[in-house]
Amino acid sequence: MRKEFKGMVVCLGLVALMAAGCAKDEVVKKDEPVVEQQTVKQAEPVKQAEPVKQAEPVKEEPKQQEATAAKASEAVALETVYFDFDKSDLRQDARDALSKNAEALLKQVADAKIKLEGHCDERGSDEYNMALGDRRAKSAANYLTTLGVKADRISTVSYGEEKPAVQGHDEAAWSKNRRAEFVIVK
Repeated sequence: MRKEFKGMVVCLGLVALMAAGCAKDEVVKKDEPVVEQQTVKQAEPVKQAEPVKQAEPVKEEPKQQEATAAKASEAVALETVYFDFDKSDLRQDARDALSKNAEALLKQVADAKIKLEGHCDERGSDEYNMALGDRRAKSAANYLTTLGVKADRISTVSYGEEKPAVQGHDEAAWSKNRRAEFVIVK
């Protein structure tokens, strides 16, 4: 009787371990395809040109950096790029805006580094919106590199839904929050 009881306890323990291990694996599998498939598709064009890198530290004083960036921002106005709901692909109006931005970056501020900030509306989880904002910023960065802007001049960051351009809970506000903005770093 004790052997049967011990055998049953061991079997139940193994089943519990397997169930706990399976639950962890399944959660990872659900998250991976969404991020990996989107990231790989968006990252391929960058690998063909040059990889998008984070901005390197500058040796200027912080006040000098701010003054330089402010002068560059005053010299050129870069257009914000807008996206459809739950999308990171570029619409025609976004491509047109990026073409104008690339021309300005190549002619007016040829030595400036820029940061592309990806943003989302409030719908969706925080994690999903951070990933979507990242895909949006990288999509815009990839297109800029195809237009001739050097990849080492571009850095990307995602703010997800954390920095809305317009407060509100309707389509008019959401459409202004699904965007990629340009910030001249130096």
